Amino acid sequence: MDEAEKQEWNTLLKKLEVQFGEGIGMEGILLLIGIQELGQGYRKFTKDEKLDVLHIAICTLLEPLGYYTYKGKDVQGWPHWDAVTTLPPLKSGEQLMLVKQAVIEYFKETEEEELI
Repeated sequence: MDEAEKQEWNTLLKKLEVQFGEGIGMEGILLLIGIQELGQGYRKFTKDEKLDVLHIAICTLLEPLGYYTYKGKDVQGWPHWDAVTTLPPLKSGEQLMLVKQAVIEYFKETEEEELI
């Protein structure tokens, strides 16, 4: 992550902390994105549903990079994707950087929309 991306990440974190509270981490950000993309508003989610919401976030973030293709929603309104290609083998830090960059791009794209 270059210096400009680090600055963008820190600015985004500060903005999210103002809106959602201090200490929001990557899992909280992914839950926020997943809930937003699910489109059902905030509610209590079961443990399994939370995992599905995280999956929604990851697919949403990696779709523009060519890793997933959106298929549509099921009868309950949950979105689904097909894997197009597998991620290259990445170390933990590299995975985090890829997701951070995708999160930055996501919020640039959705900047005009109100979250949750």
